[in-house]
Formats: sequence, C-alpha cells, structure tokens
Amino acid sequence: MTVTRLDQGQRYRPRMAFLKKIEALMMEMQSPDTGIKTQAQPVMVTSIPHAVTGNDIMQWILQRLQITAEEALHLGDLFVKYGYIYPLQEPKNLTLRADGSLYRFQTPYFWPVQGWAADDTDYAIYLAKKNIKRKGILEEYEKEHYNMLNQKINYKWDFVIMQAKEQYKAGKERKKEDRYALDCQERAYWLVNRTPPGMLSALEYGMDRVTDPNENKKNTMEFYRREIMYYQQAILKTRVKSSVSLGGVVKYSEQFLSNDPILSGCLPSNPWISDDPDFWDLNAKLVEVPTRMRVERWAFNFSELIRDPKGRQNFQIFLKKEFSGENLGFWEACEDLKYGDQSKVKEKAEEIYKLFLAPGARRWINIDGKTMGITVKGLEHPHRYVLDAAQTHIYMLMKK
Repeated sequence: MTVTRLDQGQRYRPRMAFLKKIEALMMEMQSPDTGIKTQAQPVMVTSIPHAVTGNDIMQWILQRLQITAEEALHLGDLFVKYGYIYPLQEPKNLTLRADGSLYRFQTPYFWPVQGWAADDTDYAIYLAKKNIKRKGILEEYEKEHYNMLNQKINYKWDFVIMQAKEQYKAGKERKKEDRYALDCQERAYWLVNRTPPGMLSALEYGMDRVTDPNENKKNTMEFYRREIMYYQQAILKTRVKSSVSLGGVVKYSEQFLSNDPILSGCLPSNPWISDDPDFWDLNAKLVEVPTRMRVERWAFNFSELIRDPKGRQNFQIFLKKEFSGENLGFWEACEDLKYGDQSKVKEKAEEIYKLFLAPGARRWINIDGKTMGITVKGLEHPHRYVLDAAQTHIYMLMKK
C-alpha cells in the first residue's frame, strides 16, 4: 500500500525503481533463444510443465552478468522474494536454492512492477477458497486475517464466498499438475504481498515511500509560500566555482604535506608500524615542550593554534599579558555549550551570560551593541548555538 504524505519534495523516491532492471533480466531469462530451457519436472507423483531448477537459474545469472557465485545467489534470492520466480517444492520458503529444487516463472501480470494493489477482497477470496479446500484448517495469522476481513467487508461477504466456491470448483476441473502449479503461484503471490508475521516484507521500505510529486493535486497558498521561501534562500546561497574549490584542496594538501606524520614520516619512530610509544608521549595534549612539527602547524592558521590544547594554553598566556584573557575563556565556554550535555544547555547559557555578558560581569567581554542585542534576545529561549554570533565576534578579535 502507498503512504501519502503532504511534504512531497526532495524525499520522493520512485517506488521500487530497480524492479524495472529485474524485469528486463526476467525477460531475457524467459527468452526462447537466450533464456533458460524449461521442461516438465516430476514433483511427488505429478509432472509439472515449464519448470526450472535452482541450479539452472544460478548458472544463467553467473554467465549473463559475470559476477561471483555469492552475488548470483543473492540476486536469485531477490528474484524469488519479489515474486518473479516461485518455488514448487517448498512454497513457503521464498529463497533460491542452488541445487535441483524446482521453480517456475511468475506470470508477468502479477509482477510487482505492474503496481496492482493487493486488494482486501481478492485476499478474502483467496483465504475463503483455502478455507473451503482445507476444511477450516488455516495458519494462525490467516485465521486472524480471515476474521478481520469478515468484519471489515461484511457487506459483500456473500460475494466473497460465492467467488471462492466458483474458483474452487473451476480449479478441480483442471489437470492435477496445473492445479498444483497454480496453487504454488497464488501462495507465493500472497506471501510477497501479504507477508506473514515474522517474515520481512520485500516490498516495504518505510515511511519515505510516498506518491509521485508530479501527480495532479490542488496546491494551497501555504504550499506556494514555502516554495517562494525555498527559492529565495537558494538564490541568496553563495556558490564557489569548482576550480576555486579544487585549488583550495591542492593548496591545503601542499601546506600540510610536510607536517603529516603518516605521509612524511615521524620522529623518533613510527608508532603505526612499531611498538614504540615515544611519538604519542611527545605529542600529548599538554606536553611540557611541544615538538617542532606541532609548533609549525600553529603558524599555518589561527584555527590550528586554537584547536591544539597546548597552543591554546600558550595563547592564553599571551592574552593575559594583553589583559584580554576573558576572550579565550568565553570562546571555550561557548564550545562547551555547543558540544556538551543537552540537559545542561539552559544552565550553562545562563552561567555564561552572568560571567561574560551581563552588566558588571566579573569577566565581561567587549562586543558591539548589535551582536549583544542578538545574543540577549536569543537567550530568552536558549539552545546549543544561541551564542554563535558573540563567539564569532570574539574569535575574529582574537585572530586579529
């Protein structure tokens, strides 16, 4: 069944689009020239016409697609699970066995790609016919469905019983081998389209399965308002040429090449290929004397310096000499708010405001009035990123 959702946009995915590819393979597989040769095969005391073995299907897939045996077996399983091939000897087992197990090709009318809905009335007729044939002996889940459908479509239950009796009568007039094959075909169809409890439905992939957004429907003013807002934001979004982006990647790679311990080697030894832990000891977070390679990275850009705990510690000493140590303290508090415990966001935001932003605060920071207004207004409903404007302002001050 198709789930309809109002916000049909970027999440739309065509329903089982890959089934078209499976359908093309099935057409080749049944071709008189390039396909699998079918023949009458004995099942118990009956000879079933147009049957193939699981091994024949497996070998055809291997020769046609040139893939591994494991991949071929998985693809064959998909053929059976989606109802393109159905088993004759174990109708409830929708898997491909690469041996002498017998299978038949499902009639194209019942292929999933046709998009026929598994109607309640058809399912009720199938269960009623099965109930008549087996004299009331059904699976537990089938009994539940039978009773549920009896209540749901009770107004036409007489029609359901009449159809079931007519189909059962017509089936008895067929040859034994045809009757057996059709029973397996019908059971496989309903196993795919009305999956029993505990069995994974191959045709279902969650709530993202929605109807076609190109279908004709009446759009409201709210729909057009959201469309206009989306395109306005898309137009204002800055874009960078691919050549500029690639140039930036090349520049970054060349700059960091000599300081990459994996690509350029590391001293005193490489811990990735030896058991010597000296490299980790020399590059600990707050080691007393940092290595030359580590200090050189600080000179690349301000982000490298402030991201390194040792570099940040040395930078804090410099800021204290400039009487602006509170700037780094505020930046660190904002990082803790942004990446800390969600349950403490409101509490931390209030503490930061009292310590750094409130009039007469003990570690008051200097930010412009516009940024302060944005920050104070945002603190009425605090969240992780409520201090982003003030943090960016302080970051740029420290960088300069």
